[in-house]
Amino acid sequence: MKLRPLQDRVVVKRVEEEKKTPGGIVIPDSAAEKPIKGEVVAVGPGKRTDDGKVNAPDVKQGDTVLFGKYAGTEVKIDGDELVVMREDDLLAVIEG
Repeated sequence: MKLRPLQDRVVVKRVEEEKKTPGGIVIPDSAAEKPIKGEVVAVGPGKRTDDGKVNAPDVKQGDTVLFGKYAGTEVKIDGDELVVMREDDLLAVIEG
């Protein structure tokens, strides 16, 4: 199943963080926080303005982004856990 976001929405797949500290201590799943970094899987066409024009989104498929810990709505599609959120909920694009 393919997921096509509408308007200025973005579909992000969370990137799992390292489960070990730099000192070598393993962090159990119950103590680990939700990752706030992910990869953009799909992007909507953009937000429509009052005069009918569409503002193109600033992110594209494949970008690595940072977002708020509780941003968006979590969905499960074909076994993948994804987050659907507005482009405004994204904090930054990681480059390089």
